[in-house]
Amino acid sequence: MKVSRRHLFETVDKPALMPLPAYRYEFAQWKQATVNIDYHIEVERHFYSVPYQLRGQKLDVRITATTVEAFHKNQRVAGHQKSHRPYAHTTETQHMPKAHQKYLEWSPSRIINWAGQTGPNTQRVVTEIMQRRMHPEQGFRACLGVMRLAKRYSPQRLEDACKRAVAISSYSYKSVESILKKGLDRQPMESATRNSTVIHPNIRGAYYYQKEETPC
Repeated sequence: MKVSRRHLFETVDKPALMPLPAYRYEFAQWKQATVNIDYHIEVERHFYSVPYQLRGQKLDVRITATTVEAFHKNQRVAGHQKSHRPYAHTTETQHMPKAHQKYLEWSPSRIINWAGQTGPNTQRVVTEIMQRRMHPEQGFRACLGVMRLAKRYSPQRLEDACKRAVAISSYSYKSVESILKKGLDRQPMESATRNSTVIHPNIRGAYYYQKEETPC
């Protein structure tokens, strides 16, 4: 070309050069995730919140070594610091419905102590509900629902219903509510044990497994 490489660089390459990027290149992976009913998406066994209005929607998720970002129709709707705690939740307050935000002032110990004022069985049910969640706060709504049953029925009936729930190891709001609706809390506890056996032609009883004597 009868010119030096230096001359070519100065005349061709250098005028076309752009400034270096402000940030170093960061490798990112993309995936799709569906927003669960609790307005969280699952990314690598961790749950991240997004605006609750997007429940049921499919989002594009950008995952880097340090961050998790969610996009809806190419608009960024959430960004979180990446967490490596399996099956835990990362939740932003502004993503929560107003009805859920009021639960932030509660703590597990406060709810357990409040339930203890009704009785030990109510306290046991509330404690079990929270302990059976990966994140205790996930059980707050159910626990507060159990406590509100005392206003609809009475504190004593709630305690009796929880006693029956403990006896059958059924720790949930729906179970306690069902016991109260059916008036089972007013029945003797012996009937609960007696009626707990399920009778059905397709279910084999203990007698089925008794060894028959072979005639001589």
